[in-house]
Amino acid sequence: MSKHQTVAYIRVSSVQQNTDRQLVGIERDKEFIEKVSAKDTKRPQLKALLEHVRDGDIVVVHSMDRLARNTKDLLEIVEGLKIKGVSVRFIKENLSFTAGADNSMSNLMLTMLGAIAQFERELMLERQREGIESAKQKGLYKGRKASIDRASIMADINNGLSVRKTATKHGIAVSSVSRIIKALKVDYPSST
Repeated sequence: MSKHQTVAYIRVSSVQQNTDRQLVGIERDKEFIEKVSAKDTKRPQLKALLEHVRDGDIVVVHSMDRLARNTKDLLEIVEGLKIKGVSVRFIKENLSFTAGADNSMSNLMLTMLGAIAQFERELMLERQREGIESAKQKGLYKGRKASIDRASIMADINNGLSVRKTATKHGIAVSSVSRIIKALKVDYPSST
């Protein structure tokens, strides 16, 4: 019989962000660290965690918004874990969901806090869009700078590097290289 584990799920929105803050004070046997946005539930480390945990385990998450960005996903993930016999604990919100226990008050709090977090995120995005639109009207917003060096890509293509190898070299999709070639009307075979 294997011992029950305490498993931490840590998520930051980008590779540059630090995970240390979410690990403080969490005693754990294993951790799953995700460095991607939580816009949907298709996250490799979350998937690995969901496959890893067993009946009797405890999943610890710093806060609800680290596990899901909307109430529906949050409720589905927590309920799925509870059905597997896995308890869930959120540090920031000081909420625990024990497998096998029907705690109506905790479920209500999860739903309400999840909805509030989703609402706050949507408000923040709305304010961001309004700010960008205002800056555009004043001529102050030009968008972000292109992260693709078209000249370097075209130099590679002109030097005989294939579309696929050029894409790999620059860390972009084959379709992006193809679009650049098409936009610059370069005659190049479409095979990669």
